[in-house]
Amino acid sequence: MEIGTKENPWKLKTPPLSSEYEMYIEEKDGKKVIVCVVGKTTLLYDFKCIADLHAMLKSHGDWMELGSADEQKEAKAGTVEFWGRSESNPVKGWYVCSSAHGSSWLGRGNQRS
Repeated sequence: MEIGTKENPWKLKTPPLSSEYEMYIEEKDGKKVIVCVVGKTTLLYDFKCIADLHAMLKSHGDWMELGSADEQKEAKAGTVEFWGRSESNPVKGWYVCSSAHGSSWLGRGNQRS
């Protein structure tokens, strides 16, 4: 069975190893998304973030801290997390598309507040 599907998701833990969550890839509204399920919360991330992150890291050319700030807190400058929320990334903001219950796509110039 292929890994990274809804039927066989990646099973992960948060950085402090205090919570488990699952991620997998699927299509929603004609777009490839990364689905993140934490408890009863489901978030969708633009799959494009993988290629964009790879390009940014190659350009950066050195190790970069990942970051682990809560979504309501500011991300530490110089981290992957900061870049993923920055207006200077290719989608001009967050790579979060929506909750699985909504249909709006955040990213693409939209910022979370």
